[in-house]
Amino acid sequence: MRTDSSTGIGHIPSSPTTAKLGALPAREHLLVGSAHGDTGTPVLDVVIPVYNEEKDLGACVHRLHEHLARTFPYRFRVTVADNASTDTTPDVARRLIAELPGTVRYSRLEQKGRGRALRAVWSASDAPILAYMDVDLSTDLNALLPLVAPLISGHSDLAIGSRLARSSRVVRGPKREFISRAYNLILRGSLQARFSDAQCGFKAIRRDVAQVLLPLVEDTGWFFDTEMLVLAERAGLRIHEVPVDWVDDPDSTVHIVRTATDDLKGVWRVGKALATGSLPLDRLARPFGDDPRDRTLADVPKGLARQLVGFCVVGGLSTLFYLLLYSGFRTFSGSQVANAFALLVSAVANTAANRRLTFGVRGRDRAVRHQVQGLVVFGIGLALTSGSLAGLDAASGNPSHSTELAVLVVANLAATVLRFLLFRAWVFPERGAETGPRGGWAEDATVRTRTVGGHDHDSWDQR
Repeated sequence: MRTDSSTGIGHIPSSPTTAKLGALPAREHLLVGSAHGDTGTPVLDVVIPVYNEEKDLGACVHRLHEHLARTFPYRFRVTVADNASTDTTPDVARRLIAELPGTVRYSRLEQKGRGRALRAVWSASDAPILAYMDVDLSTDLNALLPLVAPLISGHSDLAIGSRLARSSRVVRGPKREFISRAYNLILRGSLQARFSDAQCGFKAIRRDVAQVLLPLVEDTGWFFDTEMLVLAERAGLRIHEVPVDWVDDPDSTVHIVRTATDDLKGVWRVGKALATGSLPLDRLARPFGDDPRDRTLADVPKGLARQLVGFCVVGGLSTLFYLLLYSGFRTFSGSQVANAFALLVSAVANTAANRRLTFGVRGRDRAVRHQVQGLVVFGIGLALTSGSLAGLDAASGNPSHSTELAVLVVANLAATVLRFLLFRAWVFPERGAETGPRGGWAEDATVRTRTVGGHDHDSWDQR
């Protein structure tokens, strides 16, 4: 970061620093009293994106600084990220730097966009833990330490505040409540998101994760948060959620309709990219052995033995599911139609269950491709079972329902053996020891770095 020696104001270019892409390092707790203490590097860098916030910025930074100085046991920094403000926001920032020396920085971008500001400042920051919050401080600051603690310990990769958790206490109007819940339902339905609140302006991320994740995030506006979380979740990173106390700001300048429209466009773009597999989420993989599931334990089957056990369990349940479906469809259709529909539904469920439970593939990368390959296997199974029914009809003319079921059980067992062989050799092949038993889809990753303890605050290094 370049720093103006006379004002203490840093300037970050509009295009973010390009991080070196590659696998994430192993998880490790940030160590107290390490190299960060020698260099004065803060552990936490809290970014406040602003646009024409001359009235609220001063009170916000002073309140945040007082809270961190009183409660946060590591060095910290507050960075004001100015999205091309046209009022006196830069002057307010200069006063804050003078009033709170060594703990406040200011960075100006000549283009608007909260996502653009966060990406630029986070990419250039030297702090191992990066956070941001809205300038209105709608979120109670007592949630800040619980937000970043799992990142410091190495337990999680990202952390978000949630207004929709059961224990959250939120004060806001019914219009914003409805929009927030509807948006998160859309994310769950369209992108299968599991996090509860995408747009709460209270988030944190580890710097090593940000360096690899941010180059994959395209949005520069309000959808930046959602896209970052969806990609992180799909890559298997661990996202920690903190229930927050939150009071709506009645003077918020967010344009709800325009923001909602842009968000829906972003949902479509990200959903399309995930469906086509165009996102290189394998860049977020951790080293093999960092996940406890990589370990070999006594009495816990591994490799082929484990896969056979899992496949047999899934296959048995799938056969029961298939027979129930067949019996139901048979009440209003012929045997061939009932067999086809029952086998189709059970095949989709079988592929999904074997993908996760038998072959240990986590995340949704290549999920569509695996289902397509599973349908090819389904076609082979359909040929076996349909052929057995056709042979039965040719042999006995009008077989009983119990005879049909008995023949189908035998045919399905044969199809099951063939399905396992095809799954193991074609759909979910071994990918080598370097990717681990999970097939190369990462679960979560944390940092291998060291930092400082103590209650001292960050000293300003003018470069």
